[in-house]
Amino acid sequence: MTNQLSKIDIYLEQQENADLLRFITCGSVDDGKSTLIGRMLYEAQMIFEDQVTALQNDSKKMGTQGGDIDFALLVDGLAAEREQGITIDVAYRFFNTDRRKFIVADTPGHEQYTRNMVTGASTADVAVILIDASQGVLVQTRRHAFIVSLLGIKHIVLAVNKMDLVEFDQEVFTKIVDSFKAFASNLKFESITEIPLSALKGDNVIERSKQTSWYVGPTLLGYLETVAVRQSQIDHPFRFPVQWVNRPNSDFRGFSGTVVAGSIETGQSIRVLPSGEVANVKEIVLYKDFLNKAIVDQAVTITLDHEVDVSRGDVLVAADDPCEVSDQFEVSLVWMDQEKGFVGRSYWLKIGTQRVNATITDIKFKYNVNTFEHLSTQDLSLNDIGEVTLSLDKAVAFETYDKCKPMGAFVLIDRYSHSTVGAGMINFALRRAQNVHRQALVIDKKARAKLNGHPGRVLWFTGLSGSGKSTIANALEQVLHERGIRTYILDGDNIRHGLNKDLGFTDADRVENIRRVAEVARLMADAGIVVLTSFISPFRSERDMARSLFEPSEFVEIYVNVSLEVAEARDVKGLYKKARRGELPNFTGIDSDYEIPENAEIDLAAADLTIDQCVEQILKYI
Repeated sequence: MTNQLSKIDIYLEQQENADLLRFITCGSVDDGKSTLIGRMLYEAQMIFEDQVTALQNDSKKMGTQGGDIDFALLVDGLAAEREQGITIDVAYRFFNTDRRKFIVADTPGHEQYTRNMVTGASTADVAVILIDASQGVLVQTRRHAFIVSLLGIKHIVLAVNKMDLVEFDQEVFTKIVDSFKAFASNLKFESITEIPLSALKGDNVIERSKQTSWYVGPTLLGYLETVAVRQSQIDHPFRFPVQWVNRPNSDFRGFSGTVVAGSIETGQSIRVLPSGEVANVKEIVLYKDFLNKAIVDQAVTITLDHEVDVSRGDVLVAADDPCEVSDQFEVSLVWMDQEKGFVGRSYWLKIGTQRVNATITDIKFKYNVNTFEHLSTQDLSLNDIGEVTLSLDKAVAFETYDKCKPMGAFVLIDRYSHSTVGAGMINFALRRAQNVHRQALVIDKKARAKLNGHPGRVLWFTGLSGSGKSTIANALEQVLHERGIRTYILDGDNIRHGLNKDLGFTDADRVENIRRVAEVARLMADAGIVVLTSFISPFRSERDMARSLFEPSEFVEIYVNVSLEVAEARDVKGLYKKARRGELPNFTGIDSDYEIPENAEIDLAAADLTIDQCVEQILKYI
C-alpha cells in the first residue's frame, strides 16, 4: 500500500510540474477535426467507461460510421451540431499524458463561424490544420491558415487526414504538402510539420502506422508532447498588468496581477507605465508565502520600496527594458457583432486590465480571407477581418502582438449591451501620436465666456425628419438673440451643402456626418457660442460620442418627440413619399432605424405643443 501511495504521489508531482500546451484543430468542413480529437481522447484513455458506453449508443443512433464508434460525437456537444453533423461553436477538451497537459479547441470550419475560430485560436500555441487527403488543399484550408498566421500561431501541424481513402499513397501526401507550403511561404509560420494520418482508424495519431512505412516523422501526439513553445514569452522582458491595488490595511500596499511575460525578482527595478515612475521590488507575495522570484503565468502581489502612483490598468515593466506607450494604433481587427462597425463610432477598448474609450478613425481595408485580397470598405460586418486605425482617449502601455500577445491583444466592447464586438491585434503605434500635441493657449474658454457674458453650450436637437427640429431651433435662436446671447445654428440640410456635401445617407456616412458636426460644435462652444444643432442623428452611439466631447453642463440633448405617423403626415419636403416609393434608400423611420434617446435632458412632446410652448420649455431648462 505504501509503495502504491508513493507511485501516486510521484505521478501527481509529475502532473503538477508538467507544462500546458494549448492547441486548436481547424480546416475545411468534414476534414475530421472532431473525429481526430475524439480518437485522441479515446486512445489516451481519457474517457470513462460510462462515456464509452454512451458514445457507442449515440453512434448507433446518430453516428456517421455505420454503427461503429463515431468519435466526433465526443466533441460535438451541441444538439444542433449533432443534428447537422458540423461543428458550430468552439469545443474545448482537456487531457493529459505523462509528459504534458493539453487543452484542445475544436473550431468550426464554416466561413460564417470565423469569429468562433478566432476565439479558439487566440490562446493557442499550436494549430493542427487538417486536410482531407481525397480533397487536397481547399479554399477553407487557405482561409484557416491565413487566420492562424494572423493570430500569431508560429507552429503548424499539417495533418493530412483520411489517408485510408487514398490507400496511404505517399505521392498524394507529397503533392498536398508541396501545395500547402507553396502558399504558406507568404505566411508567418516558424515551423510546419506534416503528418499523414487517419483519425477514423487511428493511424499515426498515437501509434505509428504500419500503413505508412515511408513516413519517418513523429506521430501527432508525439509531436504535441515535445514541441517547444512559449520560450519567447519566458525570455521576454518583465510585463505585469496591475489588476488590483491590494490595501487590506494602512501598513500594506501591494499590486496584484499576473506576470504575462518575463520574470521579476526582489530588488529588481521596475517602471510604472504610462506614468514612467521607477521603483524597486520590495516583496513578491503569493498568499502567505514570500517568493524571491515570479515567472510567466504566476499570479502574485508585488510591493515596492517606496510610494508611487499605481492604479488598475497600469503596467509594471522592467525598468531597463520598458514597452511603448501610445493612444493611436494601426490594428488587425476581427468583427464579431451582428451590428456593423463604422468609422467614427466609439467603443470601450479593453487591453490587459485597462479599459479606455476608443474610436475607429479609419478602415484601411478588409481582407478577402479566401484570396487574401485587400478590399476597400466603409464598414466591417460580422466575421470581417480588416486593417483599422484606432484613437484612444488616453495613452496605454502596449507591445505589438507579434512580439508579446498579452500586451498586444485587445477587445472592443459595446458601451450599451456590453457585448464584445471585435477582437484585435496591435500592429504598431501611429507615428503621428508622438508628433501631435495640444497647444497651450493663453485665451481659454473661461476668458471667452467672460467677454461674451455667457458660456458656450450645445443644444443638440434630435428627432425624425419632419418632427420640427429646425423650426423649433430657429424660433429659439431668435429669442436668445434678442437677449444678447451669441448663437449659431448648425442645420443638417445646410451642413450637407458645404462641410458634408461629400457624404451620402448610408449608415457609415451618417456616423461620419455626426462626427464632423460634433467636432465643429465643440470648437464653436469653446469660442463661447451657444450652438443649436438640428440633425436627425438617429444612432445613440453617435449622440453619446458628441456628448463625450463636452463637459456635462455644456451639452443638452433635446428630443423632439413625435411619432412616425405624425412626422410622415406632415412630410413638408415630400421625403417620406419618396422613401415609400423606394426612391430614398436608408431613410430614417422607413428602412433605417431611429434609436430613441434614453436620457435626453429635454423631451419635447412636439405634436401636442405649439412652437412657443416648445421654446418656453427649453428656456426654463437652460
